Amino acid sequence: MLFAIEEINTSRLLLPNVTLGFQIYDSCRIMQRSLEGTLWILAGQDDAVPNFRCREKFPLMGVIGDAGSSCSIVMARLLGLYRLPQISYVSSSPLLSDQNQFPSFFRTIPNDNFQSHGLAQVLIHFSWTWVGLLVEDNDYGHLGATLLKQELEKAGACIAFSENIILSRSDRNAPHIIRVIQNSTAIAIVIFCSDAGLSPLMEEIMKHNVSGRVWIASEGWSISTTLSNERYSKILTGTIGFASHSEEMPGFVEFLNSVHPSQYSGDILVLKFWEEAFACTWLDPNQDMHLWDNTSKVCTGKEKLDKLINGYNDESRFRGPYNAYVAVYAIAWAFHNLVFCWNGEGTSLKGTCAKIVDFHPWQLLHYVKNVRFKDKMGAELFFSRDGEVPAQYDIVNWQRSPDGGLMIVRVGRYDSSAPQGKTLTINPSGIQWPSSHSQVPVSVCSQSCLPGFRKAGKEGEPVCCFLCIPCPQGEITNQTDSAECTKCPWDQWPNIRQDECILKTIEYLSYDEPLGACLTALCIICSLVPVSILELFVLHRKTPIVKANNRSLSYILLLSLTLCFLSSLAFIGYPTPEKCLLRQVAFGIVFALCVSCILAKTIMVVIAFNATKPNSDLKRWVGPKLSYLLTSVCTLIQVCICISWLSLSPPFSEYNIHTFPGKILVECNEGSPIAFWCMLGYLGILATNSFIVAFFARKLPDSFNEAKFITFSMLAFLSVWLSFIPAYLSTRGKYMVAMEIFAILASSAALVSCIFLPKCFIIMMRPHMNTKEYLMGKTAGHANKTSSTHMHTE
Repeated sequence: MLFAIEEINTSRLLLPNVTLGFQIYDSCRIMQRSLEGTLWILAGQDDAVPNFRCREKFPLMGVIGDAGSSCSIVMARLLGLYRLPQISYVSSSPLLSDQNQFPSFFRTIPNDNFQSHGLAQVLIHFSWTWVGLLVEDNDYGHLGATLLKQELEKAGACIAFSENIILSRSDRNAPHIIRVIQNSTAIAIVIFCSDAGLSPLMEEIMKHNVSGRVWIASEGWSISTTLSNERYSKILTGTIGFASHSEEMPGFVEFLNSVHPSQYSGDILVLKFWEEAFACTWLDPNQDMHLWDNTSKVCTGKEKLDKLINGYNDESRFRGPYNAYVAVYAIAWAFHNLVFCWNGEGTSLKGTCAKIVDFHPWQLLHYVKNVRFKDKMGAELFFSRDGEVPAQYDIVNWQRSPDGGLMIVRVGRYDSSAPQGKTLTINPSGIQWPSSHSQVPVSVCSQSCLPGFRKAGKEGEPVCCFLCIPCPQGEITNQTDSAECTKCPWDQWPNIRQDECILKTIEYLSYDEPLGACLTALCIICSLVPVSILELFVLHRKTPIVKANNRSLSYILLLSLTLCFLSSLAFIGYPTPEKCLLRQVAFGIVFALCVSCILAKTIMVVIAFNATKPNSDLKRWVGPKLSYLLTSVCTLIQVCICISWLSLSPPFSEYNIHTFPGKILVECNEGSPIAFWCMLGYLGILATNSFIVAFFARKLPDSFNEAKFITFSMLAFLSVWLSFIPAYLSTRGKYMVAMEIFAILASSAALVSCIFLPKCFIIMMRPHMNTKEYLMGKTAGHANKTSSTHMHTE
């Protein structure tokens, strides 16, 4: 304040020909003393006389102070009654922003609302969501802590513990606080306190060697000279602090270094300061030299302040002083505007200007509210409607200096007037963390949930304490600490980490894959077998074994078996709508034709045998017409079933996304399950009837009786399809299709093997058995009957 007043008094631009004076009162941080000093200032004498002004010559311009918010509140209530401007340089309580209660109060330090918001941003910037809180047991501590809790709650962070530093106890209840800190997992601990209130607690922390914590300092102790010394360097290195913003004050360091007791001979505080700074003692002229303690260093007055290395002349600590400096200038510029006002723009009636030696406090208050000026470094200062300056803080870091002490380094800035998202700037590379941390310390209750997991709260614990649960099947999270998982689109599926949706694998029985290729080759090869047999039968069509049991029906059966083998090809490849519509129908009709031929052949064997009996009525049914009729009728019934199926509920192609996670099964929906099983059931009825008729006709005395071979073929046929049903129902996707193809091939192969391979063996390997003479000789006792049978069935 002295420095600012001397600058103003020597300035030619600000208040020329006007000299400012001052009076200083020490409230000793006691509210009663603050109130008493305010009354002295108002009265103008040592005896406080309320409502009387005893100062005769020089008008009172305003009051700079007090430092503590509690003391400033007491003063502001009284000064507000007189509308006397009051500017505090340290008081930061949000309560003082109420202009209804404190109409003449201003301050050059931001209120704690901004500090709490800024501290919360610092914590969130470093992802510290699990935070301890130590609070000075007064308005400053409690209000700051309340606001910080609200800001952290908005940001999703939590308070691990909150403890009061009880100022009325000499140890500041330090033992209890130490136990709480040691039992907590919180690494970041915010302390709302003054340096005087914090010193006993730091002594206890040092005694218990509580290390590895990152202390977050409020503005009350962020640049403390008491704590930032070598004694506390082990535990306080790495402290992050919120400090009032300051600008350079040219000439101030030189002014401080020029202070000497000889200049202030009546000021005992200067003498005390000199003794503290140089660790010496002034000689008392009234004391006997023989009683002098030779161990004490004597102050000579020749000591040099510019040789000191401490907080006294450390420019990084000129924050409170800068606030006091601009507070004096605010009063001076307001008074300058009052003195040099233009008539018509004054505050008196009709716009007249106030008199310099006789003005009212409310007149100067008007100019203080509207003051706007720049300091020597170009920084602009003005007051808002609530008496606030723009909120600016420096983010400081306590770092170990080369001499083993602590130095305060600015590593960032908080500016409430900056655009959203740019209010906080921090240089992380310039920060020195506690020795136990090489990187940014982690202070969380639970480790972050990686993508692919979601957070699930723990019962009875804060929201910051949670479990990480993997996302359910078909869902992902692609962000850290997601509260919910997101379902993938229907055609996508999570990757292994469940942090990204990828396209599902499309699956069907393809010609390109080994299974599809093998089945395709098998179908083609198997289809060539009945074709080869047909060619063999055509070449030997006049032999007895081919002519027996209806040669034409055998040709039809061989052709239908070829189609049976080939029909399985319709089940391989991409299931297009046309394939789905025709493949089961084609299979059902071709197999119905095949089994119908076998049934007709079996029935004809029975009819031919019984027709040879005397007076039999079955003679007129012997011949190919009946077999053709039976085959046609039985096949036509299956055709009707299939036409009804296609008309009412035809099969169609569909995407099955439910059977196998992560896969899209392209398959044919049979449309009507009833029609599908009716089609298979009808085949089963035909095969069962063929089996029964063949079984009873297997021992008829006929050299070319096929009944026993048909019996085996139908037994194999029924066994395959009865085994197919449970296998078909228990499989899905391409394996279900492969199972049906295998059933088609196996049953068709059974028919070819049992019915035609024995005949082929005789034709090719035993030609002597394929003669009428051989057969007639073999059937000694039944020759006539056999010949008759051959003749009729051919």
